[in-house]
Amino acid sequence: MDILYINDNQVTLNPADPPTCAEISNGFLWVDTCHDEVSADPEAWREKIARITGTHLYDLHLKDVTNLSHPSYFDSTQDYEMVVFRKLALNGEAAPKPTDDVSDILKRKMPAALNKLATQPVSFLLVNRGLVTVRSSKSRTIESTRARLLDYKPKADGSTHSSRLPTSPEELMLRLLNAMVDQYLELRQPLTQQLDRWQHALLDPRRPFNNWLALLDSRIELRKLDSLCEEQHDAMQELRDHIVDTHDGSSRAKDLLLVRVNDVIEHISRVLNHARRLEASLESAVQIHFAAMAHRTSEIMRTLTVITALFMPLTLITGIFGMNFEVMPLLKHASGFWITMGIMLFIVVVLLIYFRSRRYLEGRV
Repeated sequence: MDILYINDNQVTLNPADPPTCAEISNGFLWVDTCHDEVSADPEAWREKIARITGTHLYDLHLKDVTNLSHPSYFDSTQDYEMVVFRKLALNGEAAPKPTDDVSDILKRKMPAALNKLATQPVSFLLVNRGLVTVRSSKSRTIESTRARLLDYKPKADGSTHSSRLPTSPEELMLRLLNAMVDQYLELRQPLTQQLDRWQHALLDPRRPFNNWLALLDSRIELRKLDSLCEEQHDAMQELRDHIVDTHDGSSRAKDLLLVRVNDVIEHISRVLNHARRLEASLESAVQIHFAAMAHRTSEIMRTLTVITALFMPLTLITGIFGMNFEVMPLLKHASGFWITMGIMLFIVVVLLIYFRSRRYLEGRV
């Protein structure tokens, strides 16, 4: 557990005599913890948080904090607000261990970008003058945010070499949420490229497409991303409504928070719309694939039908001259063979001209 004291001018990591939230008059505390620390002894962790923030967490919320499969959601009590947000698990964070399970084998056949859609929950607890975060031990977003805050140094003329420090726990949380959503936005281009490869593979006439199980898993992953974004959107919308209804600060501070919340919601909507477009594009490619296969089969059947129609009169002629009658026209004629062959050739040419005029051959035999 790390405690960061953030005020107007500086950020202090683990101060020697850390104040409690009730003792702070300028700034706020950021208590950053990992899932492993909470899971090891939830009751002891809750007592630490109670001593620092003066807020006792409810049992159900304590279970939510330790639940790694919890969806994104928002909840509020009289003493604190809780936001659970599922972020991308990057840098090997929470990567599933390889097994011989069939689903794992199929996932390894999926495009690499879709395999990056593993997620981990990050829990935010907003208390008076304090923010508590519970996240994985390898959270790139929170680690980079901590590093930027600790590197903050105001200049003598009042300007700084970086953006200003957050002025409230809500603003810090929204900065973190915005950075987490931006990770999803960064996946748009690789996801589009991977899905374009699927489409080219589906419509490539030179080689038949047979990786249907991997394609099905890809669609499942896209639908998971769709559901994930909807949960995130609902959680942020509930947070926005809560700020509108209960925020007691100045109108400017409230407006700034609402602007940040709306920005996060807008980014989530962009990811959601992109996931839906990709899923629709993939489904359209599958439909076009089957339509192309049906068209190709129809073309082959039409060609075979034309060939059959060409040989039917020829087969009739050869069948007639193959009868065992003693007296038949041209049977004993010196040029009978060549006359018959000429008639057969004439019939073929006439039929070809007719079929071309009726566009049965489309320029091909």
